[in-house]
Parts: sequence; structure tokens; C-alpha cells
Amino acid sequence: MAEAPEKSFRVLPRVTAANEHFWRGGAEGVLRFLRCGDCGTWVHPPSPICPSCHGKGLTPEAVSGLGTVATWTLNHQPWVPASDHPYAIAIVELDEQSGLRLMTNVVGCAAEAVHIGMRVRVVFEEHDDVWIPLFEPVEA
Repeated sequence: MAEAPEKSFRVLPRVTAANEHFWRGGAEGVLRFLRCGDCGTWVHPPSPICPSCHGKGLTPEAVSGLGTVATWTLNHQPWVPASDHPYAIAIVELDEQSGLRLMTNVVGCAAEAVHIGMRVRVVFEEHDDVWIPLFEPVEA
């Protein structure tokens, strides 16, 4: 039987009440961001007030997990000993709102195959009690 691939080294975030919806939503397979109950604006990173209307009625809601690579870079520097180099670091814009962006890694394809405009979907990598949102190409 083949061994499961080794997970990439990750510096894990400090999970708090303000960001738990984001870091633990992957346990249910959903990506959650805060959304303003007054004007509907999606907010990321988490904030106590809406940047659009200054409302305080922000609650976590699931997004579709679909997006587009807005920009990316290829990292060749092995900051820690690992076999996953080079890897793609991308800023993905989620379908729900222009400007709702997330810095992440693109996985599931050769790092050199990533390109601006690539359609992607969220996948999660579990580490302890944190689910890291990563993105993989959406098959045509």
C-alpha cells in the first residue's frame, strides 16, 4: 500500500474567537468569511466593523469556494527543508465579490502551470485543529 504524501510544513495561525470561523470551517468543507448584515459586504481579513457601511452586524457565512487567480508567484526558496519546491503562491479573488481576495497556495497541478485568470476551487489541508484553505484548478 502506498504511503500518504507528507503534508507541507506550515506555521499555524493563532485561532481566536474572531477568526475561528475561517480557520475551522474546513472541518465541514466550507470556507467562511464575515459578511455585513446591513449592506451585504464580505469582509476579509476579519474586522469588527464593515469597511463599507461601518455597521457592526458582521456574521460568518459560507462562500462558494470558487475563484480566479488574480496574481501569483513561483517560490523556489526552500525556507524549510521540504520536497514541495517550487510552489505557487497566489492571490485568489472569490466569486462572491470583487476585491474579496485571499493569499494562498495553488495545489493539484504543476506550480509552473498556474496563471492569471485560472479558475480554482478551495480544498483544505488539516493541521491539528486548523484547516488551511488552499486552491486547486477547476477542471474545464
